[in-house]
Amino acid sequence: MPRLTSLLPRWLIQPDTRTVLEQHALLIEGERILAVLPVETARQQWPQAEEIPLPQHALLPGLINLHCHAAMTLLRGYADDLALMDWLQQHIWPAEGRHVSDEFVFDGTQLAIAELIAGGVTCTNDMYFHHDAVARAALDANYRMVVGCSILEFPTPYAADADAYIGRALACREQYLGEKLVSFTLAPHAPYTVSDATFRRVITLADELGMGIHCHIHETADEVANSVKEHGMRPLERLAGLGLLGSQLVAAHMVHVNDAEMALLARHGVHVAHNPASNLKLASGFAPVAALQRHGVNVGLGTDGAASNNKLDLFADLRLAALLAKAVDANPTALPAWDALQMATCNGAAALGLGEQIGSLRAGLQADVIAVNLAACSAQPCYDPVSQLVYASDRSQVSDVWIAGRRVLAGHQLCDAFADRALAAAQRWQARIAQHRNA
Repeated sequence: MPRLTSLLPRWLIQPDTRTVLEQHALLIEGERILAVLPVETARQQWPQAEEIPLPQHALLPGLINLHCHAAMTLLRGYADDLALMDWLQQHIWPAEGRHVSDEFVFDGTQLAIAELIAGGVTCTNDMYFHHDAVARAALDANYRMVVGCSILEFPTPYAADADAYIGRALACREQYLGEKLVSFTLAPHAPYTVSDATFRRVITLADELGMGIHCHIHETADEVANSVKEHGMRPLERLAGLGLLGSQLVAAHMVHVNDAEMALLARHGVHVAHNPASNLKLASGFAPVAALQRHGVNVGLGTDGAASNNKLDLFADLRLAALLAKAVDANPTALPAWDALQMATCNGAAALGLGEQIGSLRAGLQADVIAVNLAACSAQPCYDPVSQLVYASDRSQVSDVWIAGRRVLAGHQLCDAFADRALAAAQRWQARIAQHRNA
């Protein structure tokens, strides 16, 4: 019989309905939320439930990282203070060519997962190579991972051409069909690295197999300008003509967009993954998040990779997104706390087609739940817990995390041994990569 656990927080926060409940319990049975109801009613109906008191905590859905390259955590700090294309072409791609392997991706992904769980992130929409290693790393850590299978035209040690990338992606997806915590998307890297023919094939496969698509789009002004030179049109216009735009697409960054393009995104139901810290660090620009939302575009939140952030801290990005939106829109009411919290929870779930599984605290959904302790001096006094979570809290206040009903963080301590292995592996990789870097 599945274990029955009753969580008893000070506040229970439901972002999808913008509701804050007090004196309520959340009951977990197996991997799902059994009920959300007043504490005394819960005790009467399920007296056998194990109670976990969280007297100074806000309970909320696990955060969803809508754009990440988890394995690149092993390249954290490797090449800083550079423009995007210099960073990619002169530093990151050469380093990946030398070091990326199944072992690198498994170790780097687990290092990222340890950081993500400790920061309250329970699901990540990833994009990288060696998809089998990403999936194994996630399952070993009981972590919910959407494995984005990178597709490029040029060769890497992982694959020789677009057909080879796609073939490996489909084979890996088939291998993990039926896994509850792991799913797959097709991830054409960007309009400047993928041909029209490959995009058309990706669209066909996504439609046939019911797969999502994950792609960097309109990240920099140079990307847009170069597309106009090469194709006679901006990237989004080109992708629209190919038929890529639709509700299956998560467009990462979307920094440089005009009103007509925002209306186009909304009309086709495209989801945007906003990456405020990475956009700032690479000087890519300021995404018009408030304007995107006014047009009706669903916007979620991402960290990007630790090589360009340099941390996988969605609480930091949550605050940054809310503050930047106000400055960009010249409007202090833009992206209020509730809207920002929705970006990191239910909006991300909707973008991944998982809105009926995660992103909210409702009976029947997967029990991806986090507890944030608001007792610290930095979080007091607390007049509004949602405002406190967005503007005053940080990831160190995440005390407990459940993924699919399994407790993976308890009292700020990771419950599984994978993190210790990942730390040891990180030290080995640091020595190996530094040796080549200094040679």
